Amino acid sequence: MQRKYIFYLVGLVGVWMAFAVPPQRTIWMMGDSTMAIKDTSKFPETGWGMAFATLFKNTVQVKNMAKNGRSTRSFINEKRWAEINEHMKAGDYLFIQFGHNDEKINKPQVGTSISTYQANLTLFVKSALAKGVHPVLLTPIARRHFENGQLIETHLGYPDAVRHVADSLQVPLIDLTKQTHALLGRMGEQGSKSLFLHVAPGHPHYPKGVEDNTHLNPKGALVIAKLAAKEMRKLHLALAKDLK
Repeated sequence: MQRKYIFYLVGLVGVWMAFAVPPQRTIWMMGDSTMAIKDTSKFPETGWGMAFATLFKNTVQVKNMAKNGRSTRSFINEKRWAEINEHMKAGDYLFIQFGHNDEKINKPQVGTSISTYQANLTLFVKSALAKGVHPVLLTPIARRHFENGQLIETHLGYPDAVRHVADSLQVPLIDLTKQTHALLGRMGEQGSKSLFLHVAPGHPHYPKGVEDNTHLNPKGALVIAKLAAKEMRKLHLALAKDLK
């Protein structure tokens, strides 16, 4: 009788857990250092993907696979793409944001031509679609590069290449180049410093200080993450209902 009672309790717990733990969908994020998870020794440098993960209910699991210094080329060559492609499953989302390093064509380990960049993005998107995964393309965030008080676009034709792939394959596009360029322009040369990794000398992680106009601080990461979430709602992505 005691054993039957124990099995009964175990069964009740199993039923309770089935209803108490919501089913999860997974967002896979692949990209470069502007998106990536940072080591604590690099704080306050923060990838916007870190803040993005905090915006969702517990119905969503975010797997941020972005890495510093990576491009579409190195993600493929280092088998990072293969790992994602192996584990992502139908119903998942795949957020793809490259460009900062692809455009460095003087660095053959990462640099890609526009045509190769487009081909690599197309590979990611088509592979996702074939598995029933929902791909979302993102253009790279703007660098804080001002000249004579004017914000200068530094990504050349790479954002347009992303837009072209999204249009030709009819997949969602979050145009963070456009959104962040407008944001930094509104904030101005001085105001926009508050989003980036500007640290005065004496910081334990940056004894000599740092003025980095590519990488974000926690405030900047959250601002960019919220821009991405706002664009998700505009695109009417089903995933948007999982936002807090």
